[in-house]
Amino acid sequence: MSLFRSSLRVSAVMSIILLIIIMSVCVFPLSVMLILLAAIFILHITCICLLLAATIHNAWWMTDTMSTDIWARWILIGGKWSYTEIPGHYPKEYLQVVQASSVLACIFCILGLFVFVAQLYTIPKGNRFLFTGVFQLLAWLCIMIAASIYTDIFHKDKEQGWYGASFILAWISVCLTFISCITYFTLRKKLA
Repeated sequence: MSLFRSSLRVSAVMSIILLIIIMSVCVFPLSVMLILLAAIFILHITCICLLLAATIHNAWWMTDTMSTDIWARWILIGGKWSYTEIPGHYPKEYLQVVQASSVLACIFCILGLFVFVAQLYTIPKGNRFLFTGVFQLLAWLCIMIAASIYTDIFHKDKEQGWYGASFILAWISVCLTFISCITYFTLRKKLA
């Protein structure tokens, strides 16, 4: 749960920074493109943090005494969480697809950030950030595949339990990564 809280703190801090940048436009006239790039950079960092938290944290499916993620299961015994393997009745092929898609989403999103920074200095003015948009599109597809398969295949007939914070973060990441992808495809480098 601490990873979930820390990722929320990071998102809150980034949102505050974004708000400060936007508010400073009113006081100090800065280039609109600079502020837009800073906001997009913060959105991209937020996507990375949420993707990593959703992939790593152990709260995709929860009960009062059990926490399951895409890697293992933890059971509460005597006030301590004990590591156990994923149950044998879980479809292994689907679980491996969810694991691989989540990891690939993180990798593509991180690579997209590096490509974005490189494109700031290399693409001619007036061109779009297409390569960064492609990496974000791949990250979006991967995390959407992971979250969709997990939703459809696992725990659909369970009455006890609920989807945990990591599952929710995965779906929030789907939305934010898609917004980021569309932003990169439509954004042009300023001409002057």
